[in-house]
Amino acid sequence: MSRKKILVTGGAGFVGSHLCERLLNEGNEVYCLDNFFTGQKENVIHLLENPYFELIRHDVTTPFFIETDEIYNLACPASPIHYQYNAIKTMKTSVMGAINMLGLAKRVNAKILQASTSEVYGDPLVHPQPESYWGHVNPIGERACYDEGKRSAETLFINYHKQNNVKIKIIRIFNTYGPKMHPNDGRVVSNFIVQALQNQDITIYGQGNQTRSFQYVDDLIEGMIRLMNSKDSFTGPVNVGNPNEFTILELAQKIIGLTGSTSKIIYQPLPSDDPMQRQPDISLAKKELDWSPKVNLDEGLIKTIAFFKSTI
Repeated sequence: MSRKKILVTGGAGFVGSHLCERLLNEGNEVYCLDNFFTGQKENVIHLLENPYFELIRHDVTTPFFIETDEIYNLACPASPIHYQYNAIKTMKTSVMGAINMLGLAKRVNAKILQASTSEVYGDPLVHPQPESYWGHVNPIGERACYDEGKRSAETLFINYHKQNNVKIKIIRIFNTYGPKMHPNDGRVVSNFIVQALQNQDITIYGQGNQTRSFQYVDDLIEGMIRLMNSKDSFTGPVNVGNPNEFTILELAQKIIGLTGSTSKIIYQPLPSDDPMQRQPDISLAKKELDWSPKVNLDEGLIKTIAFFKSTI
């Protein structure tokens, strides 16, 4: 069989490692590129015995050369703790990483997918958020290095497509959770599970009435692959997320229940620029990709809790 050669940047991260595994299972040759700032070797170590998997330590802010058919550009710290740790580096990863990977795609005529984010909508004034919404982003706020970095990357992708006919795909990823999340990444699902398993107080910012929509990682991977394989005329951007909305307080109570924890809920002041609502309009994904999420929150949380139990 003829195997596709596929490059996954950020391939040792939470989402990237799941994607590498799925692409290998489908019979492809996978090159996993990561600088291990937030990615972890443990996420992909079991894949190293596969002769069609290659792990390469490299930072996307410097050019990279390889023969490849497809590129999934996932490289970028994605949790506030990690992307605010070095804001300039986060911007460089989004912007220079996009330029370097688009340059590679142009040179070798590869199709390239950009992992963008619901953060491009900022603190939205439109609810739920359709792809046509331009967003409401503070360009000098605490989260701007990530929000504006990803917005700039989308601009670069569209311009490489228009000017140089690069085959592009842009996916806007909404809150995703699942096994292999970093236990200290500061994201709400991993925070709550780790606190609940250790019977520590569960920290909620504000009153906990801000809402989020949580999608299980397997649903996201399915959406990514469907987008990559969709017709060339469909570039996106396309929202991929679970439209079922929960308050942060409901999530905390659910996790306490599923873990049988004795944790108490405590309240802290709300951080700046924290969006009050985040919910995807996925009608475009349904229409163009025949995609909608399959895993409900309880089912996904049970699998994620089992993973954290085995690691902490």
